[in-house]
Amino acid sequence: MTTVEVLYRYGTPPAEQVAQALARTHDVYGIRKLTVDHAEHTVRVEFDATRLNPSVVNKLLMAAGLDVVEELPLVTPPAPEPEPAPAA
Repeated sequence: MTTVEVLYRYGTPPAEQVAQALARTHDVYGIRKLTVDHAEHTVRVEFDATRLNPSVVNKLLMAAGLDVVEELPLVTPPAPEPEPAPAA
C-alpha cells in the first residue's frame, strides 16, 4: 500500500448534507482519512494510491457536493533567493 495525501481548497462551506456525504467517503475502499479545516477552507484526504488517484478523489469530493476550487501543494515552495548585487 502506498499512502498519498492531497489537499483541496473549497469555496462554499459544506452544509450539513454535504458534511454527511463527506463522512460517507470513509466507506470508499482506499480512502484512509479525510480532514476538513473550516478556518482554512481546505480538505485533506489521505488515500491508498494503489487503489485511487487524485483525480478520483477530486471526483468523490465533488460528488459529495463539496465546492472544490483548487488542489493545493502540500509543501510550500522555497522563497526565491535574492539576486546578487552587481559588482561595482
